[in-house]
Amino acid sequence: MAPQISPSILSADFARLAEEAKAVEGADWLHVDVMDNHFVPNLTLGVPVVESLARATDTPLDCHLMIEAPDRWAPQYVEAGADSVTFHVEAATAPVRLAREIRAKGARASMALRPATPIEPYEDLLPELDMLLIMTVEPGFGGQAFLDIMLPKIRRTRELISKHGLELWLQVDGGVSASTIERCAEAGADVFVAGSAVYGASDPAEAVRALREQAGASMAKASWLHDH
Repeated sequence: MAPQISPSILSADFARLAEEAKAVEGADWLHVDVMDNHFVPNLTLGVPVVESLARATDTPLDCHLMIEAPDRWAPQYVEAGADSVTFHVEAATAPVRLAREIRAKGARASMALRPATPIEPYEDLLPELDMLLIMTVEPGFGGQAFLDIMLPKIRRTRELISKHGLELWLQVDGGVSASTIERCAEAGADVFVAGSAVYGASDPAEAVRALREQAGASMAKASWLHDH
């Protein structure tokens, strides 16, 4: 199991998205933050931009929908070219049906939890998902400080994944950087969204490589990977 790095274009230059996507071509994913100014107090981009990005890069798109009514909108992001679509369980009406619809359209289905949302009530849903996203900041804005209080939740989520023997990726998003990625990996995360840590660097591609190396070294020593 190798760590995956997903640079967030929320921290990129929106006037140069095609070039910014090319600057991180060594990344595993390109994380696309979709915000509607309702579910979160910010407005970013939507389906047309995702369609354009899908044409401009070979890096698979990881669309994180911080929007109301994802049951209605999420399938359109698969059609727009997203390879993975994440919806927030707090906003979804029928999360199992939605995850199945995303998968049926050919993308990976992922479910996100805000910091205050516990994982335990959703244990039975985990087999329906390809990835689970633990937010390590309040969704809505880039550049926030990492919430250390989320580390126990990452650990508990990893324990549930192991308990059920699932091939489920565990993603973290928010304040992930060279100073926090090792703690996330040690706790059980294997997919890492990094915004300013990548796009704020003088060499974004090198930042991706360095973060992946850091996470890999931490995962290699992590008990969760060796106990199961």
